[in-house]
Amino acid sequence: MTVYLIAEVTVTDDAWIAPYAAAVHDIAARHNGRYLSRSGHIETLEGEARDVTLIALIEFPTREDAMGFVNDPDYAPHANARKGGSVSHFRLIDDSDAAGSIPYLPAPA
Repeated sequence: MTVYLIAEVTVTDDAWIAPYAAAVHDIAARHNGRYLSRSGHIETLEGEARDVTLIALIEFPTREDAMGFVNDPDYAPHANARKGGSVSHFRLIDDSDAAGSIPYLPAPA
């Protein structure tokens, strides 16, 4: 089942960004990940705006692929640098429809 890793990042020290951006795309790709967006252009349409510098959305074919990326030893130093220079929240969602009424999405497991 397709999953999406949503990374919400508030940068506190930007020293990690250039090396992270240069390397992490290839690490995600090794785990069948595909960036759908990595953007700082965030527009709040409803609710209170959050103090977020950027949001990344990465698609993976399976949860196992996503976890392989997150736990990849080559990713660890980049994750540590990001954690040291930001407040980050990583979330994983699947492609199911919680209500079960959208015909082209799978029902929840």
